[in-house]
Amino acid sequence: MANLNKVMIIGNLTADPEVRTTPRGTPLTELRLAVNRVLGGQGEGERREEVTFLDVTCWGRTGEIAAQYLAKGRPVFIEGRLQQDSWEDKQTGQRRSRIRIVAENLQLLGGRDGGSRQGGYAGQQDGGYGGRQESSHGQGGYGGRQGGYNNQGGGYGQNNYGGGQSSPRSSYQQQTPPPMPPEEDDDIPF
Repeated sequence: MANLNKVMIIGNLTADPEVRTTPRGTPLTELRLAVNRVLGGQGEGERREEVTFLDVTCWGRTGEIAAQYLAKGRPVFIEGRLQQDSWEDKQTGQRRSRIRIVAENLQLLGGRDGGSRQGGYAGQQDGGYGGRQESSHGQGGYGGRQGGYNNQGGGYGQNNYGGGQSSPRSSYQQQTPPPMPPEEDDDIPF
């Protein structure tokens, strides 16, 4: 049986990103996200909100982008994997652990002032989930050199999913459909 460790989450930062550098000089950015979920029915007293707080680690260029463009309160889409950290508590001597998200891709949601512009960044090299492997059709899909979901836009849905170390797109051009022709009053009985 195959295993899959994949997380996709949208949340708001509860604090500004915390930037550090490893002893080898690799940038590391820690994020703390709040993810809201509304539970309950339509009635006034039936609805309640559940909040989950998550720790996210962004390495390398992904971390640099997060530190540069994210701030407390900003919404962000994170795609990554779960990682369990374990340690011994020095005060109590007990074994402790926690689950965190290691970000592989992130997409900035909203504009600089919380508007609707989007930008994204994919932190992997050379496309998709399978790196430099060729897919059976030579492009697109999981593991293709040209990678990804083959749609236009920023970040998660960009055409070269995971395709390099570029900075986020500064604007997002959403295509609008052509206008519909005016409706005519027909005398059709159905």
